[in-house]
Amino acid sequence: MTQNAEFRTATRDELETILEWAAEEGWNPGVEDAAAFWRADPEGFFVASVNGDLAASISVVNHTEDFAFLGLYIARPEFRGQGIGYGLWQHALKHAGARVVGLDGVPDQQANYAASGFELFSATTRFIGDVAAAESNSVRLAAPEEVATLVDLEAAASGVRKPVYLGAWFVSAESRQTWVMQDAEGVAGYCTARRCREGVKIGPIWAEREGGAKALIAHVAAQMGGPVILDVPDTSAPLKALCQTLDLAPGFATARMFRGTPVPVGKASEGYFAVSTLELG
Repeated sequence: MTQNAEFRTATRDELETILEWAAEEGWNPGVEDAAAFWRADPEGFFVASVNGDLAASISVVNHTEDFAFLGLYIARPEFRGQGIGYGLWQHALKHAGARVVGLDGVPDQQANYAASGFELFSATTRFIGDVAAAESNSVRLAAPEEVATLVDLEAAASGVRKPVYLGAWFVSAESRQTWVMQDAEGVAGYCTARRCREGVKIGPIWAEREGGAKALIAHVAAQMGGPVILDVPDTSAPLKALCQTLDLAPGFATARMFRGTPVPVGKASEGYFAVSTLELG
C-alpha cells in the first residue's frame, strides 16, 4: 500500500544519499558523480518518503526536448513489496512528458519495465580487470574549449546528444579526467575516467581503431591505476572483443530498453565505444 508515501523531487543532498544507496546495491558509482548528475537536470531526481523516512528513489533526467533517461531506481529493503517504488516510478515518469525514455535494466526488473511499455533494444556488459599500464605520447588531457566537440563525438556514437550532462562530465574534477587521442587528422579518440568506490570506470570512451582504444585504456591505467571498468553495449562489438582480448572479466549485464521509438545507435557499431554511465546514459 502506498497511501502513506509522499512522492517529491529530491534535494541535492538527497542525491548524495541516493548514490550511497546505489553503492550498497553494488552499482559502484563514482565518488564525484553527484555534481555532474545534478547539472544534467536538477528537477529529474525523485524520492518517496514514509513518515519522514526516505524509502525509494528514481531519476528521470530530461536530456533534450525529445529524450530522457531513467535510472537510480531503488527501494530500501524495508520498504520493498509495498508498491512504494512503483508509485514513485509512475510519479517520476510524468517528468519525461512525451519524450522517448531509455534505461539500463538490471535482470530482476526487466519484466517489470516491459510491463510499463519499455521494449528491449540491446544489452550492455560490464567488463572489469587490470591492464598493462602505459602512458602514450598521443594522449593528452582534454582542453575546456574541446568539450563541445567531445559532446558531438559522443552523440555520433550513442545516437543522442546530451549537452548539459556531458558538458559537465567532460570538465575535470578531482577524481575525474578526460583525455583526447590526437593524430595527424585531429581527434582519433577520447575517454573519461573516474575513480569509483572500487576501481576506475572508463566512460564514455570512443576510438576509431583498436590501437587507439588500447592506448587510451592503458593510459588511464598508468594515470589512475585500476582495476579498470567499462560498460560496453552489444552495439559496440569491436570494443567488446577488445575487452575479451585484454582479459577483462565480464560482470553483470543490463538491458538497454526504450519507451517510445528507440534512439538510433549512431556509430557505436563502427568504432570502439562504451557508455558514460548506466545511471544517466
